[in-house]
Amino acid sequence: MQITENTQDLDRDIDGYRLLKLLGRGDGSEIYLAQREGQQLPVAVKILPGQRAGDDLARFYVHAARIKRLQHSHIVSVRDYGTRDHFTYLVMDYMPNGNLRERHARGSLVPPATVIRYTQQLTQALSYLHRQQLIHRDLKPQNMLLNARNEVVLSDFGISVVSHSLDPIAPIQHDFEGTVIYCAPEQLLGRPRRASDQYALGVVVYEWLCGARPFTGAFDEMVEQHLHHMPPPLRSQNPSLSPLIEQVVMKSLAKSPEKRFPSVDDFAQALTWAIEQDLPEALPPPPETPRPELLRQFKRPGLF
Repeated sequence: MQITENTQDLDRDIDGYRLLKLLGRGDGSEIYLAQREGQQLPVAVKILPGQRAGDDLARFYVHAARIKRLQHSHIVSVRDYGTRDHFTYLVMDYMPNGNLRERHARGSLVPPATVIRYTQQLTQALSYLHRQQLIHRDLKPQNMLLNARNEVVLSDFGISVVSHSLDPIAPIQHDFEGTVIYCAPEQLLGRPRRASDQYALGVVVYEWLCGARPFTGAFDEMVEQHLHHMPPPLRSQNPSLSPLIEQVVMKSLAKSPEKRFPSVDDFAQALTWAIEQDLPEALPPPPETPRPELLRQFKRPGLF
């Protein structure tokens, strides 16, 4: 099958899944709305071009099976996977409300209370993923989908987790032109770890709170900035933010993984507390909101 914009020019049936329309492109792949024969529930089929053979094909099946076993309310479920002559594919739950890049266009400010909600939901997914000895490696607003209840669901494990895991740590194998904006220094050097996902989330939070990305420029310029330069302070971009919020986000963007928060959970808890101190009224705590007694943890030595 040739990857093509016109579904009339492709094999509209892939192992019992009927392709209905093209939903989008990214990272050399295409995603289609599809339906399984005899079923009404729509699914999304992600097609990864390129022929796989030998060890490469075996790796695909091992990692695809691992993704399929992931079960979390904030991670897109993979229902099926397979190969054809010139591509591999993943079948995932269809998320009807788009992604957070579509919801919040580049350059727009996201309300801090909304940032809390998004961050808490994403860190639940990332913490679960890290407990499975996996890292995402490609966090960005385009991979943060919205389900029917407008909850954030983490996606795009076709590129990230299928190719990479924590054991063993693999070198960078895909093009970072589209994602270098959110890429941690150690990941650019081929040494990703759990803290790399925290860094990427910190870049996204910076963008939401400031309406601007922490680093800009051509690909090589952004790599240089990630490796050697701290971003402009948040308050230079958005003076309405408190010094405490700035301190929390900048810590998540430390060049050294050891100088970031111990985990993405710690980052989310610190960010939630910092933002809530700045809100005009206390937020009614949703289930994910850190308990009040966790406040003492934020004051323990070394957390900031």
